[in-house]
Parts: sequence; C-alpha cells; structure tokens
Amino acid sequence: MSTRHLPPPSPTHYDAPPPLLITVTDLPGTALVLHLDGEIDQDQRAALENALEEAVEACPPRLVVDLSGLTFCDSTGLNALLRTRLAAHAADIDLVIAAPPAQVRRLLDITGAGHVLTTCASVRAALHDHGTNRPLPREGMPPCRAG
Repeated sequence: MSTRHLPPPSPTHYDAPPPLLITVTDLPGTALVLHLDGEIDQDQRAALENALEEAVEACPPRLVVDLSGLTFCDSTGLNALLRTRLAAHAADIDLVIAAPPAQVRRLLDITGAGHVLTTCASVRAALHDHGTNRPLPREGMPPCRAG
C-alpha cells in the first residue's frame, strides 16, 4: 500500500476557501483510493480533474473517491465525478463514491446523478464490496447503492 498527497492549489486571494487536499492511496490489485479533503469549487477544478484523470490512467480494478472530508461541493465537483464515471466505464474500472456528506448526497439526489453513480457508506464498504473478504459492521445505511 502506498499513499501520497497531491499538492493543493495556491489560494488566489486572502479570503479563499481552504485548498482541496487530495490523498491517493494505492492498494495494488484491489483499488486506488482518492480521499478529498476541503472544498470543491471552480478554484480547485484543475487539481481535482488532474487527480481523477491520473487515477483512471493508472487502471486500477476499482477507483474509490472518498468524499468524507469534503465541506462543500458544487457543480464543478459533480461534473468532474460524472466525467470520471464515463472515463472509468470506458477503461472497465469500477468507480465508487464513498462516504458522501449530506450536502453532496443532496446534490446527487437533486440532479439525479445518484442514479448513475455507485455510492457507498464508507471506503471500507467500497473495498469490501470489491472482494477484500473482510466483514464489516453495519453503518446505518446500506453499504453500497449502485447507480
């Protein structure tokens, strides 16, 4: 297992939101996990898109995008996830959105994107569902919901 942090973009002004921190964890033969921490809006678009593109290019069996650390996500993030879904599908990679916070779940519901994206309650559930064969405790919602 290897973990690396991608450099956050530089804030463009003093009142800028905290940068988006992207941590990439490679679980060889199982999955690539991108943990997003902070806010996703237009200012973080390029960093997010680059990280997602690199993840698809790595061709893991499963790409898990962990949203548990997000404090905000607008249509910029949603658009990036939907484009990644298409690229992952074309590369025969399972894309799973893990632990979306309430604001993101609402965005997925309102836009209908929740019907096309597979979401899981946690990264552990996303990895378990992919065959890690580890028993998982119930977390209050179904472990995964296919889109």
